[in-house]
Amino acid sequence: MDVKPLRKIVVVGGSLAGLRAAETLRREGFDGRLVVIGRENHQPYDRPPLSKEVLAGRREPETISLRKPGTWEELSVDWRLGRKAVGLDLARRTLRLDDGSEDLPFDGLVIATGATPRTLPGAGGLAGIHVLRTLDDCLSLRAELEHGPRIAVVGAGFIGAEVAATCRERGLRVTLLEALAAPLVRGIGPELGALVAQVHQDHGVAVRCGVGVAGFVGSARVEGVRLTDGSFVPAEVVVVGVGVVPETAWLEGSGLSLSDGVLCDASCATRAEGVVAAGDVARWAHPGFEKPIRLEHWTNAVEQGVAAAERLLAGAAGAKPFAPVPYVWSDQYDMKIQIAGLPRADCSLRVVDGSLGERRFVALFERGNQLVAAVGFGRARQLMAYRKQIAEELDRGARGTS
Repeated sequence: MDVKPLRKIVVVGGSLAGLRAAETLRREGFDGRLVVIGRENHQPYDRPPLSKEVLAGRREPETISLRKPGTWEELSVDWRLGRKAVGLDLARRTLRLDDGSEDLPFDGLVIATGATPRTLPGAGGLAGIHVLRTLDDCLSLRAELEHGPRIAVVGAGFIGAEVAATCRERGLRVTLLEALAAPLVRGIGPELGALVAQVHQDHGVAVRCGVGVAGFVGSARVEGVRLTDGSFVPAEVVVVGVGVVPETAWLEGSGLSLSDGVLCDASCATRAEGVVAAGDVARWAHPGFEKPIRLEHWTNAVEQGVAAAERLLAGAAGAKPFAPVPYVWSDQYDMKIQIAGLPRADCSLRVVDGSLGERRFVALFERGNQLVAAVGFGRARQLMAYRKQIAEELDRGARGTS
């Protein structure tokens, strides 16, 4: 089959994965027309500081740009900011945008549309209820914190726990609500999650686990959260952090395979020629895992944006598997949590450096003799050594060796 030369590439998604893809295309010699569609009105910026330094007021928006001032022009990108794709026609090789303009043709396509925060019933009609995903979300929430409200954070995953820590460091009264047994339980398991809960309690956060949200109380503005056990948590500001949904609705009916993300092969390529995906929206066949995985982490967005762009330029003949060790970190108070690999519920937990009592340690998640994941609290250098071991385990798994 003849493959049409790539003279016009469109990147849908103007955040980290999309930007790294665009930069890679230029660095690898693509000199054709490059269009980047971003639903926000901002040039790509770094999201991790939103729940920490920017929300705390220690950094301002201009400090979190993903490129230095004066370097945007050198990418020679046609930026379509404040726009989003609403449809994909693979037969015609065109995109439809929400501004009603003529369909946008492409030879190559990078899908990097990220994800959208989940909401809770009743959250949309009351002032004072927030999600935190974008810079505008952050600035809106930060403005409300200036008035010293009581805070309820629903969901104790990474975003929720970080927001709770930042609000507490600002001297606010904070209640952290989690339906599961402990904070971060999906990422680090119940034992280490309980330790995170204790850290928050030691800093003055009221932590409530194992209880769900029954609804919100208030007329025009939220006044508190009603819980499933019948209790009530008063709050003038509520932050909902109950996960995200990959942004794939615009691809329904396009012919791409969708299942909690855009399904890709091991090289980040979709079933359509010249179409790849990267970042939070991509679910790909990582050769080290039995089933396709989707990661919502900063490191993966960077690395997969590069890999997807390289795959687009190389074509099927030059495809290489994208097989990183998953890695994520979280800063809460003076505690840095790092996770390498993907901890599983059927793993045993073993502390190999430091101790849980001093809250500085490396803990390994093992299944039999296999190292599956490592979690570090304040042990950055030591954790990186175990990340290399996990890479070796994943490589052995991909090759089917023991």
